[in-house]
Amino acid sequence: MTTIICITILAYCIMGKDIKELMKKIGDVDWKRKADEVMKWIRPYAIKVRRVAAKPLLQFYYVMTDEKTPTLDRVLVYTAILYTISSVSLIPSAVFKVLGVLDEGAAMLFVYKKIKERITPDVNYKVDNTLNEWFGAEYEIIKE
Repeated sequence: MTTIICITILAYCIMGKDIKELMKKIGDVDWKRKADEVMKWIRPYAIKVRRVAAKPLLQFYYVMTDEKTPTLDRVLVYTAILYTISSVSLIPSAVFKVLGVLDEGAAMLFVYKKIKERITPDVNYKVDNTLNEWFGAEYEIIKE
């Protein structure tokens, strides 16, 4: 049920509709547990799509796990990751090819614009370390 509400919140945000009532319905969600679930989905997906395509998903993940991230941003990030990784799509790419990828791209772009200031050097450091664990080091990471 939480996932459906989160998808609805993302759609409402994109359309500029009021989300207050929907936000009340997810007030008791354990976002730490949701983040753990998301990471279980990201890694197999990342192995399939490789390092460059996995990077934005990990950036979103680390923004989601940051304790300073507001609930709405967590909802949007969770939904964008889920929507990107999931086989469920409003416009199926198997039928509509390139057009079918656009809805995932639109969701990711909308959420990125909303949270881009939260993608800090610390978030990118964590992302690079995770990618290096999964794919091997492409270069040495220096944290400033």
